[in-house]
This record gives sequence, structure tokens and C-alpha cells, in this order.
Amino acid sequence: MINRRSFLAAGAALGATQLLGCATTRGAEWVTLVDGERMTNLEGWTELGKGNWSFVDGTLQGKAGQTGFLVSKDSYTDFEIRAEFWADEECNSGLFLRCEDRTTVSAGNAYEVNVYDKRSDPSYGTGAIVNVAKVPQPMPKAANRWNVFEVSMRGDHLIVSLNGQQTVDVHDSLHKSGPVALQSAGGVIRFKSVKIRSI
Repeated sequence: MINRRSFLAAGAALGATQLLGCATTRGAEWVTLVDGERMTNLEGWTELGKGNWSFVDGTLQGKAGQTGFLVSKDSYTDFEIRAEFWADEECNSGLFLRCEDRTTVSAGNAYEVNVYDKRSDPSYGTGAIVNVAKVPQPMPKAANRWNVFEVSMRGDHLIVSLNGQQTVDVHDSLHKSGPVALQSAGGVIRFKSVKIRSI
């Protein structure tokens, strides 16, 4: 027969553990990956290709004639990421998340949250996850203004919002974990702030 006092103590311990677990998740701190006003170099990033990255007017700017990436030093599994960015009309950029190969980044080995208003197939244009989740039509546009991406990746549940409008809510388990990469592949992209926190 189970001792009532032991049962209550075990229940209390379990409850405390669950509360602590929740508090830890909710209390995870945001880590700043990009702060355009304070950054003076690309420390913490690995540069791939030729994205022509520079610091302009308090932003990290990519102005590419060729494709280039900045890859974070740390890897992430379950997380939220928030990016403030500005794009011109020709911009081809995006957030590449859970990159499986930090030396060769592509939409085939990462989740690409796209910034590309002029993509020939607009179903995977701005706000979509390329080859995984199409964006609602008409596709939202990002050109010539400041925008905010908010992305949540918890297990296989992927959610993307652009300027407060949800553009993706999908389940996909192809990519499990990896670094974050910023893309510069055409036109001008400017990142004012990129923050991430584990969940």
C-alpha cells in the first residue's frame, strides 16, 4: 500500500519540477545576434560566399551581386527568432534556420524563411518557407520599408509571422538542428536587429 505522506511528497516534488521547467522555458533570455547600431565587425559569424556585408546607418547590410551568407557560431534546435529588416525591390534574402551543413547553406539543407518579393513563383516568395510551406496569396511585400519576422520552431511545428501577419503554420521534421544563416543574394538587405532564444 502506498504511504499517503510519500505520495503527497512525490506529487509536490513533481509539481515543483514541472513549475521549474516552465519557468526555465519562459525565462530563457534573448540572445542578440545582430545589433546594427553597436556592431563594428562580424565577430560571431562565419562568412560564406560574397554577400558584400558592411555596416550602414546603424544596420548590417548585404548588397550582393553573388550569393553570400553569414552563419552563426552556435546551433539551435527549438527556438524563437525575431529579425528587423529592410529590403529593396530587388532583394533576394532570407533567414536560413537549422542549417545542417555550416559550410554549404541552401534551401535543401535548411529551412529558408524567404524575403523575395520578385520571386518567379510567388507561392514561395516573401513570408514562405521555401519548398516546405507556401505563403498565402496575395503574397505580402517587404520592399522599401522596415519589417519584422517572428519565427517559432518547436520540434516539427514551424510558425512564421511577417509584420504581425501569420504566413506559415506547418508541421515538418526534415531539419532538426543547426546554426542560423543570413542571406544576401541580390539587391539590398539591411538587418537592424536579430535576436534568438531557446524554447
